[in-house]
Amino acid sequence: MPEAVKPRHIALVAHDNMKVELLEWADYNRDTLAEHVLYATGTTGTMLEFELGLPVHRFLSGPVGGDQQIGAKIAEGEITMLIFFWDPLESQPHDPDVKALLRIGAVWNVPMACNVATADMLISSPLMSSDYEQRRPDHSPRTYESGATPT
Repeated sequence: MPEAVKPRHIALVAHDNMKVELLEWADYNRDTLAEHVLYATGTTGTMLEFELGLPVHRFLSGPVGGDQQIGAKIAEGEITMLIFFWDPLESQPHDPDVKALLRIGAVWNVPMACNVATADMLISSPLMSSDYEQRRPDHSPRTYESGATPT
Protein backbone atom coordinates (compact mmCIF):
# COMPACT_ATOMS: atom_id res chain seq x y z
CA MET A 1 0.00 0.00 0.00
CA PRO A 2 1.54 3.37 -0.99
CA GLU A 3 2.42 5.81 1.73
CA ALA A 4 -0.02 8.70 2.12
CA VAL A 5 1.19 11.98 0.69
CA LYS A 6 1.38 14.75 3.25
CA PRO A 7 -1.22 17.44 2.68
CA ARG A 8 -0.43 20.81 1.13
CA HIS A 9 -1.26 23.93 3.10
CA ILE A 10 -3.31 26.07 0.72
CA ALA A 11 -4.38 29.68 1.24
CA LEU A 12 -7.53 30.73 -0.61
CA VAL A 13 -8.12 34.47 -1.00
CA ALA A 14 -10.53 36.46 -3.16
CA HIS A 15 -11.49 40.08 -3.59
CA ASP A 16 -15.19 40.85 -3.28
CA ASN A 17 -15.86 40.76 -7.04
CA MET A 18 -14.06 37.40 -7.30
CA LYS A 19 -15.55 35.53 -4.31
CA VAL A 20 -18.26 33.77 -6.35
CA GLU A 21 -15.66 32.64 -8.88
CA LEU A 22 -13.44 31.26 -6.09
CA LEU A 23 -16.39 29.51 -4.43
CA GLU A 24 -17.39 27.88 -7.72
CA TRP A 25 -13.79 26.80 -8.35
CA ALA A 26 -13.42 25.44 -4.82
CA ASP A 27 -16.74 23.58 -5.02
CA TYR A 28 -15.66 21.97 -8.30
CA ASN A 29 -12.36 20.94 -6.66
CA ARG A 30 -13.86 20.08 -3.27
CA ASP A 31 -12.68 16.46 -3.19
CA THR A 32 -9.09 17.47 -3.91
CA LEU A 33 -9.18 20.38 -1.46
CA ALA A 34 -10.53 18.04 1.24
CA GLU A 35 -7.16 16.24 1.21
CA HIS A 36 -5.30 19.42 2.17
CA VAL A 37 -5.18 22.03 4.95
CA LEU A 38 -7.05 25.18 3.97
CA TYR A 39 -6.53 28.78 5.05
CA ALA A 40 -8.39 31.93 4.04
CA THR A 41 -8.94 35.55 4.90
CA GLY A 42 -12.07 36.57 6.86
CA THR A 43 -15.24 36.53 4.78
CA THR A 44 -13.79 34.24 2.13
CA GLY A 45 -12.98 31.65 4.80
CA THR A 46 -16.47 31.81 6.28
CA MET A 47 -18.04 31.38 2.85
CA LEU A 48 -15.74 28.49 1.93
CA GLU A 49 -16.43 26.64 5.19
CA PHE A 50 -20.18 27.04 4.72
CA GLU A 51 -20.24 26.11 1.03
CA LEU A 52 -17.73 23.25 1.12
CA GLY A 53 -18.36 21.85 4.58
CA LEU A 54 -14.59 21.70 5.09
CA PRO A 55 -12.55 23.20 7.92
CA VAL A 56 -10.78 26.43 7.01
CA HIS A 57 -8.26 28.25 9.21
CA ARG A 58 -9.51 31.83 9.03
CA PHE A 59 -7.45 34.97 9.38
CA LEU A 60 -8.59 38.58 9.56
CA SER A 61 -10.22 40.18 6.54
CA GLY A 62 -7.64 41.14 3.92
CA PRO A 63 -7.94 44.92 4.30
CA VAL A 64 -7.44 44.77 8.07
CA GLY A 65 -4.42 42.47 8.16
CA GLY A 66 -5.43 39.09 6.78
CA ASP A 67 -3.20 39.42 3.72
CA GLN A 68 -0.21 40.10 5.99
CA GLN A 69 -1.12 37.17 8.24
CA ILE A 70 -1.10 34.83 5.25
CA GLY A 71 2.17 36.38 4.06
CA ALA A 72 3.70 35.71 7.47
CA LYS A 73 2.62 32.05 7.32
CA ILE A 74 4.19 31.77 3.85
CA ALA A 75 7.45 33.25 5.17
CA GLU A 76 7.36 30.81 8.12
CA GLY A 77 6.91 27.88 5.72
CA GLU A 78 3.45 26.92 7.00
CA ILE A 79 1.44 27.89 3.89
CA THR A 80 2.82 26.18 0.79
CA MET A 81 0.40 27.30 -1.95
CA LEU A 82 -1.58 30.47 -2.66
CA ILE A 83 -4.78 30.69 -4.67
CA PHE A 84 -5.59 34.41 -4.81
CA PHE A 85 -8.37 35.50 -7.13
CA TRP A 86 -7.67 39.21 -7.10
CA ASP A 87 -9.64 41.70 -9.11
CA PRO A 88 -7.34 43.40 -11.65
CA LEU A 89 -10.10 45.75 -12.85
CA GLU A 90 -11.10 47.21 -9.50
CA SER A 91 -9.00 49.58 -7.40
CA GLN A 92 -8.43 48.12 -3.92
CA PRO A 93 -7.90 50.34 -0.87
CA HIS A 94 -5.43 47.77 0.45
CA ASP A 95 -3.55 47.38 -2.85
CA PRO A 96 -0.12 47.64 -1.13
CA ASP A 97 -1.09 44.62 1.01
CA VAL A 98 -2.07 42.66 -2.10
CA LYS A 99 1.24 43.44 -3.79
CA ALA A 100 3.12 42.53 -0.61
CA LEU A 101 1.35 39.16 -0.41
CA LEU A 102 2.13 38.34 -4.04
CA ARG A 103 5.71 39.48 -3.53
CA ILE A 104 6.23 37.31 -0.44
CA GLY A 105 4.81 34.31 -2.32
CA ALA A 106 7.34 34.89 -5.09
CA VAL A 107 10.20 35.46 -2.61
CA TRP A 108 9.52 32.10 -0.93
CA ASN A 109 8.95 30.17 -4.19
CA VAL A 110 5.33 29.33 -3.37
CA PRO A 111 3.13 28.15 -6.25
CA MET A 112 0.50 30.86 -6.83
CA ALA A 113 -2.59 31.18 -8.98
CA CYS A 114 -4.39 34.45 -9.58
CA ASN A 115 -7.08 33.17 -11.94
CA VAL A 116 -9.13 30.05 -12.64
CA ALA A 117 -6.93 28.78 -15.48
CA THR A 118 -3.78 28.82 -13.37
CA ALA A 119 -5.59 27.44 -10.32
CA ASP A 120 -6.87 24.58 -12.50
CA MET A 121 -3.31 23.84 -13.65
CA LEU A 122 -1.96 23.84 -10.09
CA ILE A 123 -4.70 21.74 -8.51
CA SER A 124 -4.62 19.15 -11.30
CA SER A 125 -0.83 18.84 -11.42
CA PRO A 126 0.50 15.34 -10.72
CA LEU A 127 2.85 17.03 -8.24
CA MET A 128 -0.13 17.75 -5.94
CA SER A 129 -0.41 14.06 -5.10
CA SER A 130 3.31 13.32 -5.03
CA ASP A 131 5.98 13.76 -2.41
CA TYR A 132 7.25 16.86 -4.25
CA GLU A 133 8.60 19.49 -1.91
CA GLN A 134 9.25 22.93 -3.26
CA ARG A 135 12.65 24.40 -2.62
CA ARG A 136 12.60 27.25 -0.16
CA PRO A 137 15.32 29.79 -0.91
CA ASP A 138 17.92 30.52 1.73
CA HIS A 139 17.35 34.14 2.65
CA SER A 140 19.47 34.06 5.77
CA PRO A 141 21.96 36.93 6.11
CA ARG A 142 25.30 36.23 4.48
CA THR A 143 28.46 36.65 6.52
CA TYR A 144 31.47 38.03 4.68
CA GLU A 145 35.15 37.49 5.37
CA SER A 146 35.40 40.75 7.27
CA GLY A 147 32.63 39.45 9.54
CA ALA A 148 30.40 42.35 8.56
CA THR A 149 26.90 41.79 7.25
CA PRO A 150 25.97 44.16 4.42
CA THR A 151 23.02 46.49 4.95
